[in-house]
Amino acid sequence: MALIARWQIDARFGHKQKVIEMLQKWNSEIGSQLGVGAEKSRIVTGSIGAAEATIEQEWQVPDLAELERAWAKLGSLAAHAQWGRELEPYVVSGSSRWTIYRVI
Repeated sequence: MALIARWQIDARFGHKQKVIEMLQKWNSEIGSQLGVGAEKSRIVTGSIGAAEATIEQEWQVPDLAELERAWAKLGSLAAHAQWGRELEPYVVSGSSRWTIYRVI
């Protein structure tokens, strides 16, 4: 079984490209430490039928145990905490959410 974990966030008006660039940087610098770097993730954004400001980062993981392991490690990385502080001015507060999908 494989899972897709989607982290969704909305960019503030005029800051969508900055958020995308910061997510790309996160993939190469932080996600790679978790085993969910660019080769196991993708970034998508709203186009038709979705809010244009919405940006999603998808991770492909084999199971919930792997996702939990990645989340636990994420909480211990100082670089991730710093990245979050740098991202905050560019996103809509409270818009962040996770959804998990099972691949069939």
